[in-house]
Amino acid sequence: MGSLECLDPVPSDIEVSDAVEPLHISKVAAACGIQEDELDLYGSFKAKVKLSVLDRLKDAPRGNYVVCTGINPTPLGEGKSTTTIGVCQALGAHLNKRTFTCIRQPSQGPTMGIKGGAAGGGYSQVVPMTLFNLHLTGDIHAISAANNLVAAAIDTRMFHEQTQSTAALFRRLCPEKDGKRSFAPPMLKRLAKLGIDKTDPNELTEDEIERFARLDIDPETITWKRVLDTCDRSLREIEIGLAATEAKGKPRRTGFDISVASEIMAIMAL
Repeated sequence: MGSLECLDPVPSDIEVSDAVEPLHISKVAAACGIQEDELDLYGSFKAKVKLSVLDRLKDAPRGNYVVCTGINPTPLGEGKSTTTIGVCQALGAHLNKRTFTCIRQPSQGPTMGIKGGAAGGGYSQVVPMTLFNLHLTGDIHAISAANNLVAAAIDTRMFHEQTQSTAALFRRLCPEKDGKRSFAPPMLKRLAKLGIDKTDPNELTEDEIERFARLDIDPETITWKRVLDTCDRSLREIEIGLAATEAKGKPRRTGFDISVASEIMAIMAL
């Protein structure tokens, strides 16, 4: 695929990365036997591989899976990523084995902190280093948005329950359309969980409307925090609901986690 003249002493990581002229990702994929229609391109040097490749290669011989476990980096910075990439370079470039390196997407928290990036180092690193360490395909940002949407929905629901009557909540949950109310499919699931075997909103009793319309979330039990892909110490514990527009609600203490600690990130990883 290409080679790079190694200098002694080894330049800084960013100098090594900038000295490489990356191949277009489609050329890298073609050398690996991945077809063009199996790629989802993110610019010239990044792409996702579609899961359909698994169907095409279902009868292909199985390869070997080598795991580099968690280790403390040496004083020179040789840790998990550098070791993993170095082993793959040895297998691929020197032993001519078809090799894939699988490492995780870096969080911008450590990248912008004392630890630095997660692309490896020296001549055993992912290039372009900056594209890898910053944003990559944007998955962490998407998880941040999804996580914070859930957080906003929780607080908004509590606000409305604190400031509206049960009848008003029910009217907003099941508004009249053409003179008729109806339940959305997720609402029918909630009714089933509550043991209410009815599909017509007009048939609910006052007690059933109360149970259906109010979640009655105890603020002290909420463990879901907002997230940010930055190590911002001042946001680890905050108080929300202080704006004048929130005066009818109740402020509560919460905080921010780093995005990669989100429950949604855990679900995606699994």
